[in-house]
Amino acid sequence: MNYKMIKYNLGAVLKIESILLVIPLIVSFIYQENNYMYFLIPIVISLLLGQLFSYKKPENKTIHAKEGLITVALVWIILSFFSALPLYLSQEIPSFTDAYFETVSGFTTTGSTILNNIEALSHSMLFIRSFNHWIGGMGILVFALMFIPTADARSLQIMKAEVPGPIVGKLVSRIKMTARILYIIYAAMTAILVILLCFGGMPLFDSLLNAFGTAGTGGLAIKSNSIQYYNSAYIDIVITVFMILFGINFNLFYLLIAKKTMKAMKSEELKYYLLIIGAAILLIMVNARDIFPNIFENFRHVSFQVSSFITTTGYTSTNFDLWPNFSRDVLLLLMFIGGCAGSTAGGLKVSRIVILFKMGINQIKKTLHPHSVSSVKFEERKADDAMQSSITAYLFIYLLLFVASMLIISLDQFDFYSNFSAVATSINNVGPGFNAFGATSNFSALSDLSKWTMTLNMLIGRLEIYPILLLFIPTTWREK
Repeated sequence: MNYKMIKYNLGAVLKIESILLVIPLIVSFIYQENNYMYFLIPIVISLLLGQLFSYKKPENKTIHAKEGLITVALVWIILSFFSALPLYLSQEIPSFTDAYFETVSGFTTTGSTILNNIEALSHSMLFIRSFNHWIGGMGILVFALMFIPTADARSLQIMKAEVPGPIVGKLVSRIKMTARILYIIYAAMTAILVILLCFGGMPLFDSLLNAFGTAGTGGLAIKSNSIQYYNSAYIDIVITVFMILFGINFNLFYLLIAKKTMKAMKSEELKYYLLIIGAAILLIMVNARDIFPNIFENFRHVSFQVSSFITTTGYTSTNFDLWPNFSRDVLLLLMFIGGCAGSTAGGLKVSRIVILFKMGINQIKKTLHPHSVSSVKFEERKADDAMQSSITAYLFIYLLLFVASMLIISLDQFDFYSNFSAVATSINNVGPGFNAFGATSNFSALSDLSKWTMTLNMLIGRLEIYPILLLFIPTTWREK
């Protein structure tokens, strides 16, 4: 275990965190809010700790898979702590449990909230919630790798541990350049979205924060009734389109920029992703046709909610709790599917679902024809035994954690559907649940135990189980 390298990278990221916290501090100055000290305290502490941890470069810079996973887990936990401090110190969120829940919900792009009156927050506190979305969407360490001096090919283990999905690769030969390409594409798409929202009449501050939530597929709204507040078909359509775009593997955007359009269009995962979205919209439009006054309103709200749920953004344009049970169940299924690998979306990922489906079909064929030879292929490549075993193990651990979380949250005496959706929305990084935690509700009624369970689920879901799980395994910390 290369503890020195882990500590050095933690120090480098803490220094970057101190710089990032300056941005909401500037917002506080712009809006003349008297809460400067609540940002200055975590800025100074994180800067000092960062300098202490990274003052000397380790001679051994090797990062193996284990170091990469542990670094990612510790960074997300520690940075969430420092970003929660302004919310807690200012007493705009009086409970540290609630402040940490809200911050982790931001960084993991979940979008679940404990706030009953979101509009009561100051501009700077609203900004830090949504800005956490934007940084966490592409990845805290992917952002940091652009600046860490030791970032090279060995840092691929860090990127693999943080970028969601079963298949992760480099865009170019240098990790630092890969991180920069990802963030340039990410920032450009976010900027375009901000402009389009402003063009639709949304105030600049609102446009910026809602763009952060859409880009990170996070969905922490700045209004109590989310995007429904703006009551604009134009805004709904723009956000719908961009939620779908941010749920696509960013490698495909790079291929389009590199003028490799045909290669990008051949993506099997993209085809299934769009097919699932189209099928879900059609099914719900038919089932919920009596809810809306005309077909345009039907399509507008159904496509918005389908896109919001499959990309795990969690924004709402209408109260979907009033929809028929079939429609709500379709949305619940979309929570589990999620977006594409290598996107900012959560969930199990379309690639895993497709491979699992093909594995099932392949097993049926082998049962019917024991002597036949067949293989599972995905993206024109064979899904070897190692990949299939990895996906099966991931699903098994996922289900175990899901059941354990259900048992804990059930102690709060909510109905089964509410409990199930609460766990589903946290571990899949979606945002709203159903019934007690639906479109017009929040998670403030949960006990502290349930809130910490959901917080852990949010981290587990965003980092895809293993980084967080390794922290609790004793053998992780042994030298050999």
